[in-house]
Amino acid sequence: MLIEKDITAKIIDSSMEVHKALGPGLLESAYEKCLNIELKLREIAFRTQVEIPLTYKGTKVKPGYRIDMLVEDRVVIELKAVESILPIHEAQLLTYLKLTKKRVGLILNFNSTVMKKGIKRMVL
Repeated sequence: MLIEKDITAKIIDSSMEVHKALGPGLLESAYEKCLNIELKLREIAFRTQVEIPLTYKGTKVKPGYRIDMLVEDRVVIELKAVESILPIHEAQLLTYLKLTKKRVGLILNFNSTVMKKGIKRMVL
């Protein structure tokens, strides 16, 4: 089984491949679909639009939240196509990590001129 460091390295490499082919300027959904293809080609297990249950004082709140991707059932991915990663995006990922009880997450902002500058790795 891959550890989180290996998984994130493979995700980052895959995202760079997608960014190299498409560049910035597309909608987040386009990057998500292309990253799905890239991960499948690399035989990396993932799920998309994974629902996160939300419970408040014993009551399930509907709708809950959805994370963009969960890779190898260990790494939470939040995809963006924004001018820059903001503190609210980081807070969002941290909340998703807490709700899913996962340790590692990545924000991938495809609207960067260089993909390397659009990546933020976060660990609980």
